[in-house]
Amino acid sequence: MSVRRIRKGEPGFGRKKFVATGTYKGKPYTVRFGDPNMEIRRDNPKRRKAFRDRHNCDDPGPPNKARYWSCRLWSSKPVSEIAD
Repeated sequence: MSVRRIRKGEPGFGRKKFVATGTYKGKPYTVRFGDPNMEIRRDNPKRRKAFRDRHNCDDPGPPNKARYWSCRLWSSKPVSEIAD
């Protein structure tokens, strides 16, 4: 399971910001998520708490859903450790 930024020329470029790929229950998946025109302000503790509460990040669901990966990116870990 890995998440990275979408590169120019790939499906979803200009419409989504990140792509996550992997396998879940033996089936491969590809999830494209994130608004490319929106700045993520996850370093502000109030904004991070509001986002995680709004998206129920205590129980993010399965890894083949965009909510799971968005919640991972809005955790306290640096994005460089999460995204390639």
